[in-house]
Amino acid sequence: MKKVIATAALMLATLAPAAHAEQKIAVIDMGAVIAQHPEREAVAQKMEQDFAERIAAVRSLQEELQELAQKMQKDAALMSDAQKTEMERKGQSLQADLQLKGQALEEDMQKRQNDEQRKILMQVQGAIQTVAEQGGYDIVLEARSVVFADEQHNISAKVLEAVTKGN
Repeated sequence: MKKVIATAALMLATLAPAAHAEQKIAVIDMGAVIAQHPEREAVAQKMEQDFAERIAAVRSLQEELQELAQKMQKDAALMSDAQKTEMERKGQSLQADLQLKGQALEEDMQKRQNDEQRKILMQVQGAIQTVAEQGGYDIVLEARSVVFADEQHNISAKVLEAVTKGN
């Protein structure tokens, strides 16, 4: 058993210098690169245009429901029980419609936003790969996970430039 341990220790000692070979490491601020991505604002505007009609419909329902609630509060003393019941049912119907349309809109917008972010992230990852290969970097780390890095190791600007040229 002692021979096995001694042999293993000897092997580790001979391999240690190779393991400590210098590696070129870079950091990148993904948040900043994505925030400055040239397509980010255009995607946001396109989404706003694509969902504008549905957003307006949801807002209209909200306003209609609010107006109905104000009318009920204001005119409740003058209404008959049948009128109150009818207005309450109309309010419940509007509330259900608003909830259904609002939730569907939110889900669709979230799905679309995730798809667009995934596309941007894929472009950024491709640019990171290109910059890392061109710069001879062995490792690229996210800047948020690094306690300290000299600014010369930050490749964020190079990646953003590569993304911009790629478009």
